[in-house]
Amino acid sequence: MPRFFIDLHDGSQPVHDDVGFELPDLAAARGKVTRIMGVIAQDLQPDLERQDYVACVRDDGGRVVYRARMSLVAEAVE
Repeated sequence: MPRFFIDLHDGSQPVHDDVGFELPDLAAARGKVTRIMGVIAQDLQPDLERQDYVACVRDDGGRVVYRARMSLVAEAVE
């Protein structure tokens, strides 16, 4: 079964996945990223005006095969 690595970056602190996940295919890796980004979205800080997250999926050869971006922009409306 192929191994995929999911690196995360929030604009300041990158998290490099050295362990990876054994997943059947890229579709399963995309699903894993979607679930991870959902957990991150639940923990977004409400006091920040903007937060950006990027998740990159690498294959076992180190090639980026998928990228997901998530942004929150919060602004007061008067």
